[in-house]
Amino acid sequence: MSDRLAAILAEAVPRVCPAAVSLIAVDGSVVAAAAAGELVRYADARGGLAAERPPACRDSIFDLASVSKLFTTVVLLSLAEEGLLDLDEPVAARLPGTDPRITPRRLLTHTAGLPPTRRVDLELPGADAGARMAAMVRTPITHPVGGPYLYSDVGMVMAGRVAELAGGAALDALVRARVTDVLGLPDTGYRPDGRRARIAATEWKPERPGPGCVRGEVHDETAYALGGVAGHAGLFATAGDLLAFGEALRLGGGPLLRPESVAEMTRDQGAEGAPFRHGLGVRIGDPAAVGPLAGAYGHSGFTGTSLVVDPARRLTVVLLTNAVHPVRGRDGIRELRHAVAAHAAGLAR
Repeated sequence: MSDRLAAILAEAVPRVCPAAVSLIAVDGSVVAAAAAGELVRYADARGGLAAERPPACRDSIFDLASVSKLFTTVVLLSLAEEGLLDLDEPVAARLPGTDPRITPRRLLTHTAGLPPTRRVDLELPGADAGARMAAMVRTPITHPVGGPYLYSDVGMVMAGRVAELAGGAALDALVRARVTDVLGLPDTGYRPDGRRARIAATEWKPERPGPGCVRGEVHDETAYALGGVAGHAGLFATAGDLLAFGEALRLGGGPLLRPESVAEMTRDQGAEGAPFRHGLGVRIGDPAAVGPLAGAYGHSGFTGTSLVVDPARRLTVVLLTNAVHPVRGRDGIRELRHAVAAHAAGLAR
């Protein structure tokens, strides 16, 4: 069963991505697993080959990019379960000066009216992470509050900061205490110091310390400017760890959340104008990622990652790639996601 999945990845490597790892589970059991390519293939943006090109393996670690948003969401929902925040309270109670119409629910559904991004690294080149975070959460709204949908990393950064204030700890500590330690995910976390040899390289960024392409630090510029930990990006993980996280959600939250919290997370929240239905932090039926799994939910990441959960088919599908290595803008990642999802659909019959 893994032969077909291996062939799908092999067809994409290195044209779409230099490295790829995928796991497909039905009823919690892995029914297909494959790894292809090299964790570091290129030495620079011109495509010069690296002197050492370690192979991708099932336990390789990838930059999850926006899949990180799912972990931020789970943290917020767990805090809400404990009464430490309300999804419909004004975040201005914790972040003075913000628009009183902004709530955690609107942040998680991208209907808070905040802009898609803000490059505080360029705006405040000499500032530290704290000053940059203060600027991020003071970002003024630029669009109607309440909708239509406007995907906003700024909003998820704000959501992560709200979690910190409600939970009384830094976001990385909250994710560790409320998600990764609970599920026993040893290779999931921010700033994965000491595991560089297992990490897939991302983009060539001459402004970052070298040599070579980024490896072992977050690719996203804003998350990097915020110290590597942010609500919208920054997490690294193996396919196995991400599969376990997805399975916990598929099974109703397990030790992470109550079933009613997962039901609310995966319910269509009515965000108008999105090309998919939107839950709390999750996309439902996202055509860019789910392929034929129309009722599935999850999220994709800019680096070429995705987690897709289909409770009706008892499926969890993980695809980790480094499609931004050595430069962004490679074609074919959508087609690769669709091919993996289609294969998963066939295995679930």
